[in-house]
Amino acid sequence: MNKIVEELRKTGVFYVATVDEDNQPRVRPFSSLTEIDGNLYICTNNTKDVYKQIQKNNKIEICGMGKDGTWIRVNGKAVRDDNDEARKAMLEDPTGPKSLYTVGDGLFEVLRVEDVKATKYSMTAEPVVIEP
Repeated sequence: MNKIVEELRKTGVFYVATVDEDNQPRVRPFSSLTEIDGNLYICTNNTKDVYKQIQKNNKIEICGMGKDGTWIRVNGKAVRDDNDEARKAMLEDPTGPKSLYTVGDGLFEVLRVEDVKATKYSMTAEPVVIEP
């Protein structure tokens, strides 16, 4: 499994940061993610501001903190994947996107995170770069 996906799963809830049209940072909690062909995927609803912001500026940052006090920071570009197989894979995430979305509902969007740079941090150790 992709080590970055594994680390984000440990956080339970992670936060995705985007930038709105006024260049104002926006951060919101996410919990659903999956790995497809070694790539990190997240999902959202295409009527939400987060989706609209990503369509205008696809640079995102993800951050989550583990129960052990370590945290991970992931930078990348969120790219819409209009593939129903990717949507089906995302629906299998145990955090419950299938209670909100279905394939073909016109709302459900999956986003592949590309150009990923990830680092794991701790108060007691040097940062560690995590390779995808």
